[in-house]
Amino acid sequence: MADDKPVFLITGASTGIGAATARHAAQAGYRPVLAARSEAKLQALAGEVDGLAIRCDVTEWADQEALVQRTLDELGRIDVAFANAGFGGPRGFDKGDPAEWRQMILTNVYGCALTIRATMPALRQSRGHLLLTGSVAGRRALPGSLYSATKWAVTAMGEAARLDFNDTGVRVTLIEPGLVDTPFFDEPPRIKALDADDIARAVLYAVSQPPHVDVNELLIRPTAQPS
Repeated sequence: MADDKPVFLITGASTGIGAATARHAAQAGYRPVLAARSEAKLQALAGEVDGLAIRCDVTEWADQEALVQRTLDELGRIDVAFANAGFGGPRGFDKGDPAEWRQMILTNVYGCALTIRATMPALRQSRGHLLLTGSVAGRRALPGSLYSATKWAVTAMGEAARLDFNDTGVRVTLIEPGLVDTPFFDEPPRIKALDADDIARAVLYAVSQPPHVDVNELLIRPTAQPS
């Protein structure tokens, strides 16, 4: 891998939107850094995209620090950081396992915040780009959805991070997918959903803009999604 190629770090990279983004980033000339807990899937994808696979639990600060340090040690820079790790659960505050609620909050909210903190110095150095995976559910509350509440938090973090990075040259984009047909869901969508590739193209659109253009939010719904 050429040392002058930009580096694109992705959490939650083993499947779905993260994996699709890694493929598109590699095609666009980036060196992908793939982070997730599933080592076998990461290694397979790394071989496909000529990327660097690093096991990382985003809820652990030591893992996030090690992810960034190894990236810098081996590749020398971070140009794009995509805080994409997250998962959902059943709707209804009387549904689901409270232990899973805790893990969802830690992953979707705390993990996202840790990625911002861990990558901040490197992004300032490269005048790079931070992206966060939000959701349509982070713009309107869903009935009984704690997941929706976590994505509202991510929406707030997107703007808070933009303000924190202001005047550093770092751009911040919140990616807000509607219904996407990925392993995130236990059952296939009932409408023609988006594909992970649709979201990956939106990510690459945001990062491909000129340095003075900061696409702050991209809300992407399937044509058939009513709300």
